[in-house]
Amino acid sequence: MQSDDVVWGIIRNSFCSFKTKTRENTFCRNEFNVTGLCSRQACPLANSRYATIREHEGVVYLYMKTIERAHQPARMWERVKLNRNYETALKQIDTHLIYWPKFLTHKCKQRFTKITQYLIRMRRLNLKTQKKLVPLNKKVETRERRREDKALVAARIDTAIEKELLQRLKKGTYGEIYNFPTTAFETALDSAEVEDDEEEEEEVEYVAEEECEESDVSDIEEWARGEEEEESEEEEEAVARKTPRIEIEYETELPSSSKLKVNI
Repeated sequence: MQSDDVVWGIIRNSFCSFKTKTRENTFCRNEFNVTGLCSRQACPLANSRYATIREHEGVVYLYMKTIERAHQPARMWERVKLNRNYETALKQIDTHLIYWPKFLTHKCKQRFTKITQYLIRMRRLNLKTQKKLVPLNKKVETRERRREDKALVAARIDTAIEKELLQRLKKGTYGEIYNFPTTAFETALDSAEVEDDEEEEEEVEYVAEEECEESDVSDIEEWARGEEEEESEEEEEAVARKTPRIEIEYETELPSSSKLKVNI
């Protein structure tokens, strides 16, 4: 039979793996301890009738241990899921611990209140946007960088080999020695022809643009020359209009003693 006094005497006077002493208090690291202190009432090992509150993945449970299940360690603790509503969960604790010591009932309610509060804080923090610090490993970064460089070099080599093989097949270097699928070869040739056609179209467009530009330049030069000629003619006409006329009279001795007028 299990004797609680004997177990507590061994724990208090000798070694206990869950006990942690400090200058002020003695704490208990057992996960089923309802208070976290090493005392006679709060010790889960020295009490055959014990109750505590635990949380697992956001769900709160009430754990109860009785003396009738002491011979089955795997089934020693009975677990009851508590409601998410605070008042309903307190009523569940009162219902299941109605004939238990008042100390355990009070401590279970205190522990349930504390767990409920930190679960609410966790939900609020999850709703807010927070910065996440991600550690960087230099060795992993250098290794990944080297792998990327090697992959790029291998890709370039593969493309160069593919181009060289296509050129040899196009020239008929191998002849009919090897039996290979012609679909890949034909598609590669079609793509190469399409690229050549596009380059030729670009060259034709470039030449046409140059010719258009040259014709535009020649038209502009002709128009400028015509403008210059018209301006020169207009200037000559204006100068001719501005020059005054002079009348000169010459007297000559004629038989009829007449006068001759010359207009310039």
